[in-house]
Amino acid sequence: MTETLFNKRLRVHVKCKDCEERRANIRVSIELQLTTNPVHKRDLLVRLTDDTDPYFLYNLAISEEDFQSLKVQQGLLVDFASFPQKFIDLLNQCISEEDRDHPKFLLQLSSPSSPVLDHSPANLNVVETNAFKHLTHLSLKLLHGTDLELKKYLAVCLSTVKEEKQQLEKRLTKTEDDLSRQLSYAQQTLSEKSRELDKLRSEWTSQTSALSSSHSQDLTAEREKALETQTRLQQQNEQLRRELEGAHTKSTQQLQSRLGELEASNRDLTEKRYKSESIIRDLKTKLVGLEEESQRAKQQILSLRRENSTLDTECHERERQVNQLQTRLAVLEQEIKDKDQLVLRTKEVLEATQQQKNSVEGNAESKQLQIGKLEATVKCLSEELIKANGIIKKLQGELKGLAGKIKMKNTVTVSQEKVLQETQERLHTAQRDLQDTQQQLKHREEEVSKLKEQLEASIQKLDESREVLKTNENVIMWLNKQLNENQLSRKPEVIGTFETPSALSASLDSRAFPPSAGQGYPITSTGNSKLSSLPLSSRSVFSLHSQGPGPKAGSPPLPPAGLESKYFEKREDSIPLRGLLSGIQLNKAVPRPPPAKPGLQSLPSAYFPG
Repeated sequence: MTETLFNKRLRVHVKCKDCEERRANIRVSIELQLTTNPVHKRDLLVRLTDDTDPYFLYNLAISEEDFQSLKVQQGLLVDFASFPQKFIDLLNQCISEEDRDHPKFLLQLSSPSSPVLDHSPANLNVVETNAFKHLTHLSLKLLHGTDLELKKYLAVCLSTVKEEKQQLEKRLTKTEDDLSRQLSYAQQTLSEKSRELDKLRSEWTSQTSALSSSHSQDLTAEREKALETQTRLQQQNEQLRRELEGAHTKSTQQLQSRLGELEASNRDLTEKRYKSESIIRDLKTKLVGLEEESQRAKQQILSLRRENSTLDTECHERERQVNQLQTRLAVLEQEIKDKDQLVLRTKEVLEATQQQKNSVEGNAESKQLQIGKLEATVKCLSEELIKANGIIKKLQGELKGLAGKIKMKNTVTVSQEKVLQETQERLHTAQRDLQDTQQQLKHREEEVSKLKEQLEASIQKLDESREVLKTNENVIMWLNKQLNENQLSRKPEVIGTFETPSALSASLDSRAFPPSAGQGYPITSTGNSKLSSLPLSSRSVFSLHSQGPGPKAGSPPLPPAGLESKYFEKREDSIPLRGLLSGIQLNKAVPRPPPAKPGLQSLPSAYFPG
């Protein structure tokens, strides 16, 4: 079972050693042959033939095993199932670029000798041309057909030709029958149409004779009527001419009177124009003043920005800057008041200019109405004066001159309106600048208020730190007093262990003591193991032990009597107490001092042990 995948004519470059390179139209057919007996196989058949040369035949049969060797030799990246479609795509690209002068894809058929004489194998190459190199995408080695293959191919060609001949003969017989039928039908219709033409010609001759006689009678009657109407029209034209001459004389007199009126109105308009020009000059002077004021406002804004930058740099000096900020706030408030007054003045000036603009617009509208009326009258007079004499033509020329002057006046008024619009735009820009300055001043006031709040917060923190310092000083004084009392009241025979107050150890454990500061600091003795209490004041607690442990680590510390618990709480912003009890050697045995004389005995202390 064979399936044809591709069968088209392609332009191939044929190369031989004995002959010159030429181009030939060769038919390339690709077929897929499936064989089931005895083993299921697929073979790809490639055939090259020439329609003009029946002895030109090249065949190639590629099985799956042959394709694997071809894939390894030429470095193909395609499987056997997708190889036919890729090969057809390359051939289609060659077909699409056949008509170009420099095609990108070419088909080359090269053989070592002439293929007709030697029947040697030939190579079919698919080449991509570049400016640098010719790349061969695929190279297939085709074998020339043997005598048996040629006979089979010729037999197939004869069978196809015979089939085509039979089909063509059938078509010819059908077309002959159809044409004979159409001819008979056309001849019948021609005979019928010729008869109808003869009848129509006879009728047409009779109708033309009757119509010519009737038209001649009508022409004579119409000529007589035309002569009568011509005489009547001449009489009417003479009467109309006389009436028009009288009307023209009257219209000329009326035009002269209107000309005088127009000259008077022209003088009035010129006077109004001069007045409007003077008003515009005054407005320009006012605009210059407003622009100068706006420039001053901008300079003040720049100065304010510089002052704000100095404020930002001086924020670190807290107490000194408060007075300076207050003075600058007062200056800013005065400047804001001045600017509010300037804004009021500019608003008043704007209202005055708007009133003047409204008056000018009213005058311009009235002038435009007068001009429209004058133009309408001029058009009517021009239509009537076309039929008049040369005198009326002179008057039309004068009227055109007046119309030109009126247009000049219109252009002057338009230019005045443009100037007024420019002034309004400048005033709007000045107002926007003033609004921007006001917004910036508000932002600066907010920043000043924030700085004041920060200063107040910093002052509060300073007060709190001072209070904490005072409390720490009180605690230090109290400890010194207790230590002095203990040294005076201690006996030389008894040396006990010294315990810091639990509340003090709790408040100082994260600042001056190691993590074991919550426990007692035992001072071992070599004497008695009995407990003896010292007579101390109600504020301190000293317990004497002999090689005994301190208080438990889990027991909560108790503040000494006479001091509030807030002075011993742990605070993040408090200043740590450093240097206290720095001389105490923690968890070390202190030897007992030798007995001294009662008058020169040295008392042990917390700051100088031993």
